[in-house]
Amino acid sequence: MNDYTSAAPVKAHRGTMLLVFGILGIICCIIFAILAWVMGSSDLKAMAEGQMDPSGEGLTKAAKILGIIGCVLGILSLVWMVFFGGMAVLGAMRGH
Repeated sequence: MNDYTSAAPVKAHRGTMLLVFGILGIICCIIFAILAWVMGSSDLKAMAEGQMDPSGEGLTKAAKILGIIGCVLGILSLVWMVFFGGMAVLGAMRGH
């Protein structure tokens, strides 16, 4: 009698796609940074649990870090725009 355990198939990693998302998140759009951060975190968890191919762990970690950096830069730029927009409004009101 053969005793084979049926293991669930391991999903392929999305490290390259997430790395591209992380780079795009820094360069142009915060949405990609959020996706890289969130999806990178969930993929790293799946890799640790053995549900995803661990060969892309380095790419996924890099994508998560780029996603975090992209989110921080996006928030800082938003604060910058609000601050200087408010200063412009105050300057325009003062001129009248």
